[in-house]
Amino acid sequence: MVDLLGQACDWLTRQREANMTTVVDYSRPGATALTVRLAATPGSTPFQIENGYGVMEQFISRDYLITASDLVLGGFVVQPQPGDRITETTAAGTFVYELMSPGKEPCWRWSDPYRNSIRVHTKQVQT
Repeated sequence: MVDLLGQACDWLTRQREANMTTVVDYSRPGATALTVRLAATPGSTPFQIENGYGVMEQFISRDYLITASDLVLGGFVVQPQPGDRITETTAAGTFVYELMSPGKEPCWRWSDPYRNSIRVHTKQVQT
C-alpha cells in the first residue's frame, strides 16, 4: 500500500527547501571544529518557564528547520546537540546563534512524524 502521507511529507520538505530557506553554516565547536553549509528555514518558538519563585519567564528562541539528512558533520549524519552553532549572514550583518533552550526543554525536536526535518532552538550569542 502506498503511504500517501509519507509522500506528502517528502513533497512538503522539498517545497520548503526550494522556496523558504536561507543558507547558513552549522558548526560543532570542539577539538576538531566541524562545519556544514546547509539550507534552513528561520522561525521562532515561544517558551514560558516558571522560575521557581512563582514568576513566569518568557523566552522566544530563534528556530531553524533543517532537513535531517543535510546535517552531515565529519562525513556522518548527526543529530543536533547543545552548544552547536548556526551562523546566518543577512543584509543587516552576520549573526551567530547557539543551540539551547530554557529550563529542561530539549534544544531540538523532530518537526514531522517521518523525521525528515529537525527544528533547532537557538539564542543569539554574537553579532
